[in-house]
Amino acid sequence: MRKAPDLLALLAQSGYYRMESMNADSQKFRAMLNKSSGGTAPMAETIIPKATAKRLPLYYRYLTFLANSGTTKVSSTELSEAVKVDSATIRRDFSYFGALGKRGYGYDVQSLITFFKKILNQDRLTNVALVGVGNLGHALLNYNFRQANNIRISAGFDVNPEIAGTIQSSVPIYPMTELVKQLKEQQIEIVILTVPTDAAQAITDELVKAGIKGIMNFTPLRISVPNYVRVQNVDLATELQTLIYFLEHYGPTLQETDEQ
Repeated sequence: MRKAPDLLALLAQSGYYRMESMNADSQKFRAMLNKSSGGTAPMAETIIPKATAKRLPLYYRYLTFLANSGTTKVSSTELSEAVKVDSATIRRDFSYFGALGKRGYGYDVQSLITFFKKILNQDRLTNVALVGVGNLGHALLNYNFRQANNIRISAGFDVNPEIAGTIQSSVPIYPMTELVKQLKEQQIEIVILTVPTDAAQAITDELVKAGIKGIMNFTPLRISVPNYVRVQNVDLATELQTLIYFLEHYGPTLQETDEQ
């Protein structure tokens, strides 16, 4: 049985996502929920919109917060108020995975955590590499996804000889000459790119040759990659300019609506 694609793959793709089957544990769990709620499982092939895939980690994080605070059940309205997503959208998001709740009761917090933990592969550690240890790179190393138990920067790379060969925030920094070797030895498939714009494409080409499958691109350049490599562009300047535009033209009360 084919497993559902990793969330990183879901987030990186554009348009809609086709999940043809859940893994065995998730199927058993969904069947248990369906039996208790009287619901029916969806078709074997489920269409998941990009916007839904983006919201799943948000739901999981808040559900974990609820569990840690001793909350055992939650309604879609309560979730809506906390994560700032319309309650109807939450119910629709959950419906892609079958009957996860019970009418009149809401959602069992621990059951949802168990379910989404499987969907988001929270029980599997993903090592990623950071290429470019400048100001932004150092900030990412210091952060190192501490709120995400399944993601860790395990290696950094930089051309600066004063940085290469050192340990920064408990992460070893290698010279660029060891890029391909270390990526293959550590079986790293995802890279965070924070290099100068004029070096971004050349380094991207090296990453592709090394077998990288996903790149989180913090450079302003829209890098070119083969269609089997996924890129998530994060342009902080563009996002800030967009925020300024909305403040000037619509005011501070407008809430942007995610793609449904």
